[in-house]
Parts: sequence; structure tokens; C-alpha cells
Amino acid sequence: MDNLDYGIIGNCRSAALISKTGGIDWCCLPEFDSPSVFAKLLDEKIGGSFEINVDDSYEITQKYEQYTSILITSFKSGSNHFEIHDFMPRYRKEEKKYHSPPELVRYFKYISGKPCFSVLYDPKLEYAMGKTETFIKKDFIASLTHDVKFDTVFLYTSFDKESVVNSAEVELTQDEYMLMGYNEKLLLPTTERAYLELQNTKVYWLNWSNLTPTYKKYNEEISRSALTLKLLSYDKTGAVLAAATTSLPETIGEVRNWDYRFCWIRDASMVIKVVSELGHKNVAKRYLQFIIDLIPDKAEKLQIMYGINKEKKLTEETLEHLAGYKGSKPVRIGNAAYHQKQNDIYGILMDVIYEQMVKFSIDIENGEDLWAITKGIVWIVSNNWKDADKGIWEFRTEDRHFTFSKVLCWTALDRAIKVAEMLGKKHKIEKWEPIRAEIWKDIYDNAWNEEVGAYTQSYGSKELDASVLLMESYGCVKAKDERYIKTVNAIGKELNNDGLLYRYKNEDDFGLPSSSFTVCTFWYINSLFKIGERKKAQEYFERLLSYSNHLGLFSEDIDFKTKRLLGNFPQAYSHLALIECAINFSKKESEDQMLESLRE
Repeated sequence: MDNLDYGIIGNCRSAALISKTGGIDWCCLPEFDSPSVFAKLLDEKIGGSFEINVDDSYEITQKYEQYTSILITSFKSGSNHFEIHDFMPRYRKEEKKYHSPPELVRYFKYISGKPCFSVLYDPKLEYAMGKTETFIKKDFIASLTHDVKFDTVFLYTSFDKESVVNSAEVELTQDEYMLMGYNEKLLLPTTERAYLELQNTKVYWLNWSNLTPTYKKYNEEISRSALTLKLLSYDKTGAVLAAATTSLPETIGEVRNWDYRFCWIRDASMVIKVVSELGHKNVAKRYLQFIIDLIPDKAEKLQIMYGINKEKKLTEETLEHLAGYKGSKPVRIGNAAYHQKQNDIYGILMDVIYEQMVKFSIDIENGEDLWAITKGIVWIVSNNWKDADKGIWEFRTEDRHFTFSKVLCWTALDRAIKVAEMLGKKHKIEKWEPIRAEIWKDIYDNAWNEEVGAYTQSYGSKELDASVLLMESYGCVKAKDERYIKTVNAIGKELNNDGLLYRYKNEDDFGLPSSSFTVCTFWYINSLFKIGERKKAQEYFERLLSYSNHLGLFSEDIDFKTKRLLGNFPQAYSHLALIECAINFSKKESEDQMLESLRE
């Protein structure tokens, strides 16, 4: 079955996707949102790739080096055996500065025998919009285009350059390397230096993973998901990407294909909450600084999303020359949703600010900035919570009074009040408490549908929506609340399809949804766990984990019938929700074991 059987490598500046046979089918340089160098993922004929081809006798397997983001692809045929260790260099250079160049390294490790292979090195710069020409120079192989705009990449290698460019078969007799970079190197690479880069990068990732707590259950899944979220963070500004790709379809052959290489305030804030819970303080601090930098004007409303370098205008375009993933057009760059109004983002951001102020000591300068943002958020929410909006799922047509948006408006006031309590701001508490109470009553009176027996997608509607499951997570209702239990059961009955959940089943701007939104299944599992259906929750969780790809990675969606991964990849939303579920199960097992030992 076709699947998104890719590994991701990266260095918090850019990323690349490597197929299970060792081909690089997606890479943008110098940054995540730059035009692609390889885009076979979006057009198998003209997209461009960097492949390692062996004959059919070779068995190819793939794994990550444990607790790192170094991907190892093993090629074995009898006694002929070699590995490729793929990575993007990242390590600490000097105090608080990191070496993260816009380049990737393929380190060929000789193991035994006389392994042979050929290389298909076929960069297609600028989303393959024009012609890319490749030339052999004295020290490197240069590929360039000037049809759309001038752009170049450089390949350094210890292999014979003619053999690489002409895809001639080579025999591996010792360790070799290939380094593809956006810039010409001032210090010429060598195999020894490539090995040193590999070891330095390995140490960086091992040190980073060492900060993640060890869990008795699902530790491997938590660790891999945490590393994946780190790979989707952009060091330079603190932004967190929704995914590393654009235009991977929610359903094959349909048009729900979006560019996710941006920072959604909602997704990023949820990621930061989970990653900081795992003890990764710096990612959280950088993200909060990203937010502080975005809000120079106290009255300025937040956009729902920004470019990773804080761009506010994300004009959407289509690349008509690309065929799309498995023929799913259009291929889009940019995202028109940036100008939508979504009231939920303030509550999600306020939740993160509160969590950071509780967890970590915030220096006074940062603390003052965050208090100013808190007051600004309350002002905006107080003046806008009664308005309709586009909702969490970004409906592109009508505005509605979405339950999730109202719940998060309540969350914004609730967390702001908690921050005010921490800071001793009594006059603010007295002013804000009535607004919080008013929003809660509005939700209680208008979001519940007696006929359906659940909180529904929006006021006055009969449609169910998985986002409503988060009412308990944000503290708007208790897990034992009768209405909440009924809502969880109603959603399980209506939106569940063979263990996977729809976001909603009602028609939207593009017709009826036809695939499962992975994060929603994780939300449902968490809700079952919270209301006491723990055995059922664990069964669903184990089944969902089995649908990951061969490296434990998830995309945005899963096909109900085939269980293949769909949508942009890897998806931050999916992995943060996986971590939340796994931690709940692991903590519960630890509590049960503690109680058992006390009984003995």
C-alpha cells in the first residue's frame, strides 16, 4: 500500500523527508518555507529527488538512531552491507549559539562485502518552475536555475563527481560522504569532517532527549513525538510549524490541499504547552518571545497564523505545473486563511502564558511583557466574544457561533484571572470575573442541544464536532459532568468510524469530509480516559498507534478504509496529542502500581 513512509531530518532551520528506500523526495532550502530543491513528493516526474538505487537483491530497512533525529537506512544483500546516516547538522557552537547551516549530510558507512549502488542526484530548484542545470566544478557539483529567479545549491562529495552526475554504479569500499548545501563552503568538507558533524549532531540530540522525562509506558512513542515537535520548531524566531510540507491532500484526488509551513498560534501554543511539560524550557521561551515580538501595539489583534519569520501577509498561490501528490491538485503555497477571524486563539495563547508563568521563573522584563499581553487579550476577548467567527476548522464561508471558540474565550478570561491572582492584581480580578461567568452561562445555555443530548458544533446546530471534547481539557466542564459524559458518548457514536474519528460530518466549503483527522481520535481517546472508560481508551490508543508509519510518525489524516496516512506530514497536532494520551496512560499505570505496592 502507498503510504507516507518517510522519515524527517532537520536542524530547526529546515527539514527534509527521506523515503523508506533512502530517497530524498522533499527538501526546501535555506529555510522550511523556502522554495523546494526536491519535490518528488508533489510531482514524481518533474519534482526532483536525491535517490540511492540498488538492485532487487538488497533488503532495505530504516530506523532512527535512538533518541536522535539521525535517520539510518540500511542496504543489505548477502555479505554486501552499507548504511546511510542522514542528518542536518545541528550542535552548540558557543554559549547559546547553534551551528545549523542550510545543508544536509549523507554519511555512507561501509559495513561489509562489496556493496554497489548508483546515485540519482536531480535537484529541481524553485519548485521545479524552470530548468535546473548541473555542472561539475573542481571542488563541488553546482546546480543552478535562473528561469524564475537565480538560485543555486552545491554538492560536495568524496565519491567521483562524474559517477554521481551520470548515475554510474559505484562500489563502496570505505566510509564516504555527500553534503548538499545552499551555500558554497569556505572550508572544504572531507569524510573526516562529515563524520565529526555526525557525531556532534548526535551528541546534540542525545542531550536534548535527555531532558525529556522517562516514562514507564510508551516511552519510545513520547520520545519520538517530542523529537518530531522539536524538528518543527524554527530556532531563529521561536515559531513552530504546523507541518513540514505543503499540499499533501486530506483525501487523494480532492482539493483540500494546504500549505502548512507556517506558525498557527493555536497549533504552536498547544505544542509549546506539551513540550514545556516535558521540561524543554528554551523552546517555550523562544515561542513566547515570538509572540511578544508580534504584538507591538497593545490593541493589535492577533492573526490566526504568521510566517515563520513573523510575516503577516501569506498570499496563497497555486503551482499549476506540479501534478500534486498522487495527482491531487492544486499544489498551493501560502495560505489564505491568515486573514480569518478565529476567537479561540486568544484562549489557547492565554493558557500557554499562564502555564509558563506557573512552571518557569519568568524574568521581570519578560513577565511585564506577558502581563501587558494578558491585559490586551482580555480587552480583545471582552469586546469580541459575542461575535461569530470561522472556528477552529477554518470554514471559508459563513461565520458562526462555534462552541469551541466560546469555550476558548472563557479560557482566556479564566487564565487571565489566574495570572492576575499570581500577581496580586485584585482590581483586575474583580473586573474580569463577571465576564468569565457571563461567557460560561452563554455556553451552558446555547451550546447544549437537548434533542441531540450533547454540546454541538455551534449554537443552534445539531451537528457534532470533535473539538468540543476539549471543553474538559481547558477546565470549562468537569470530566464527571453529566452533560460532558453524554457529549463524549454522542460523539463516539456519531463521529466514530472503525476506531477513527471525523472532525465533523456536516458539509463544509469543499463538500463532505471523507477522512479521519488524527488529532480528533487522540482527543476522543483522552476523553474516554477522563470519563473513566480507561480500558476502551487504551484499546483505541493501541490501535491508533499501529497506523503510524514505519518510524512511528503521523500525518494530519488517516483514510478510514485503508488506514493510509494522508495530509501534511509530519503533523505537529497529531504528535502533541499522542504525547498527551501516552503520558496519561503512563501516569495511570504508575499510580496503579503505587496503590498495588501499598496494598501488599
